Parts: sequence; structure tokens; C-alpha cells
Amino acid sequence: MGIATVNPATGEVVKTFEALSDAEIDSKVAIAQAAFLQYRQTSFEQRSQWLQAAAAILEAEKDRLGALITLEMGKTLKSAIAEVEKCAVVCRFYAEQGAQFLADEAIASDASHSFIRYQPLGIILAVMPWNFPFWQVFRFAAPALMAGNVGLLKHASNVPQCALAIADVIRQAGFPDGVFQALLMDSSKVAALMADDRIKAATLTGSEPAGASLAIAAGKNIKKVVLELGGSDPFIVLPSADLQAAAATAVTSRMLNCGQTCISAKRFIVANSIADEFEKLLIAEYEQLKVGDPMLPETDLGPLSTSNILEDIDRQVQAIVQQGARILMGGTRLDRPGNYYQPTLITDIADDNSLGREEFFGPVGLLFRVADINQAIALANNTPFGLGSSAWTNDPAEQEQLIDDIEAGCVFINGMVKSDPRLPFGGTKRSGFGRELGVHGIHEFVNIKTIWVK
Repeated sequence: MGIATVNPATGEVVKTFEALSDAEIDSKVAIAQAAFLQYRQTSFEQRSQWLQAAAAILEAEKDRLGALITLEMGKTLKSAIAEVEKCAVVCRFYAEQGAQFLADEAIASDASHSFIRYQPLGIILAVMPWNFPFWQVFRFAAPALMAGNVGLLKHASNVPQCALAIADVIRQAGFPDGVFQALLMDSSKVAALMADDRIKAATLTGSEPAGASLAIAAGKNIKKVVLELGGSDPFIVLPSADLQAAAATAVTSRMLNCGQTCISAKRFIVANSIADEFEKLLIAEYEQLKVGDPMLPETDLGPLSTSNILEDIDRQVQAIVQQGARILMGGTRLDRPGNYYQPTLITDIADDNSLGREEFFGPVGLLFRVADINQAIALANNTPFGLGSSAWTNDPAEQEQLIDDIEAGCVFINGMVKSDPRLPFGGTKRSGFGRELGVHGIHEFVNIKTIWVK
């Protein structure tokens, strides 16, 4: 169904939208280009004030905006409100740190005076997903706007009201007209946008095929692109770990956003000597989960975002079982309106079961048993993805080995993988390239200009 709000909890079509025509898209690009020529001259102090104002609006409107997120993509209201609050945090972070991150940087050379100046590129196209419809956008927008760029948002087609609400927050914060616009358009139009000389770079968070498509268009037009794609994150547990804490965190991570997050723990990789005990602890944590109406405070898991995602996760579960795996818990849809799926735990996954290396984008955890740390790391790396990873051990030597040898954009020891405005975020292998957040994130979309004066 085109561009529409469809309530995942009921299947009700709430509101539909007309996609922009080619002429309307071109007009918005022209507005963005004109805005950039003025906006790039604004001071860091002024941009900081606008970002602080955006943060204040997000905090004041978090209940309303959170309810909109829940309506469009189904996450629990409490987690949706927390997402809006996190967007305020990233706005404040770059408002406070951006000028320092972008200050001229002296470099010694044979010149009398040489330094680096960071300058904005222009219009950045953001192709964003539905699973964190506010956070994914603001973690791009806050640094990009602080750097003096302007943004065009092509959001997922099932969260159009979130896209418009984000643009409205930025407008209400005082940013000049045209600095950030939402484009309600079909994905088929993205390649043509990338060919437009006024678009200087792009960023995408989403699926591997979507990332490949954008990368092809960017490469054809020799433009910078940052990609954050899928993940099949390992969650390694070794004998010295606090097993109770590890099990609780494993389930929290796996079920975050009803399992619809790239950096959730997807493969529990556990040493044989503690595997039986850890399995019991996992099951106990699973049994406490409450599936239901995402608007209710007691609900832990709401519906999956779309009926297609529900069908995909069910098909994956049935396929991995057909290849010999065993279901410990769950494994079926819930017989009720909406896109609900049981929290599921699967084990006995053979080495040649290719589905054990894939991404399950839903409330499904895979449990593996290994002999030792070397086998754990080998299994963790036996996937085309390399986004996040979590490893649990209190042995310093094992910690160092895990840090060095896991192939991922981040390694969290004795903690849950999360994105944090202070830390660079991104992946390796088929999980994408480039970084968001931290100082590295704000430097992705600037011209790093070398200045040499004799």
C-alpha cells in the first residue's frame, strides 16, 4: 500500500498520502539549495541555539510524538517516548560539542601556518527506516545541521506522519525554511535524486538490498554515502560471566523494539559448561514477557511493524526448523488481529544450517553451544554481517581476545549494545560503512579542507 499509516496492532488503515510528483520533488530540492547558500553562513552559536530549541520541543511533546510512533510502527508507547527523549539528547550533545568538533585544527607542516577547516557539503539525502522513526533521523540530522548542511528526508513509506512531524519540530525550533524537508516519495525516485548535482551526499539506514542500491547510485555519481545496514549480532557468554545478568540482558536486547533492531542480540553463543544453566535462565526471562497492546504500560512486546515482516519472520522460523533446528519456546503467530508473533527461542542449529547466520528481524533468538572462546569467536564471525557484538566474561585475557578478534563495528563487554551520541556507531562487512554519532559522525558530511599558508 503506497505511503500510508496502518496501525500494526489492528491492521486498520488510518491515513493515506499522495506521493510527490517529480516536479514537486524538484521544487523541494531547489528550496533546499537556496536555503543552504544562506544557512551555511550562520554561526555555530546560532545553530546550537536552534538545536537546543529542537531538544526542548521534543521533550515537551514526547507523549504526543511517542503516541504517533506507536500508531505507525507498533513499538510500545513507553519505548516510543524514550526514543523521543533520546532524540533530545543527541540534539543537545551536538549543540554543546559541535563547535569544538568542527573548530579549525592546526597541523604542523613546512608552511608558516597550516590547518584543517571543516566545511559543510550542501544537501544531504537521508533514506531512513521505520524501526526507530525519530532516532534514526535525528542522529543524522543533529550533526548534519550543526555542520551547516541541509537535509532532505526520504522516510519509510509506513511512517509518513513521523516524517512530517520531524520536519515540523525542526521548523518550530527556528531553523530557516528549507533547511530540513520531508519528501513523501517512492523509493524508486531515490536513484534520480542521487543523479541531481545539487544533492552532495547521502546516508541510509536499512536493509542490505536498499543499501546496495543507494551505494550503486552514489558510486555512479561519485558521491559520499554512509550506510548502516543489517546485523546478526553475537551475544557470547563464557563461564566466568554473571549468568543471571547476562540472561536478563540477552532477552532485553533481543526483544527490544519487538526484535526489530539491527544491533539487538540475535545469536546467543554459550560455552558448553554453562549452557544448560543459561538456557534455563533464558527461558525464565522469556516467560515473563507480556505481549499485547503497545499503548498499555504493562506490555513488553507489541506487534511487528507490518504484515510483510510478520510473514517473513514466520517463514524464517519454519525454514530453520525444517533444516533440523528445534524450537524451545514460541514459534508461531498469535491468533489475534494485528501483526503479533510469539517470543521465540530456537536451538540445535547445525553448522550447515545457513539460516543460523542470517538476520532475524523479529522476536526470535538463536541459541548455540560452543566448546570454548575460540569456537565462540569463530561462530560469531561466521556471518556476512559485522555491526554490533556483546560478550560476557570477567576474565581480562578473554576480554582482550574478544575485543581484538570479533569482526564488528563495536564490542560491548558485559553490557548490551546500544547507540550513544558520544560514541561512533556503524559496522563492517555487509553491515555497511561510515560512522554516525560522536566526533566521527559529524565529520562524515563535511569537506575536510587543508589550508597551507607561506
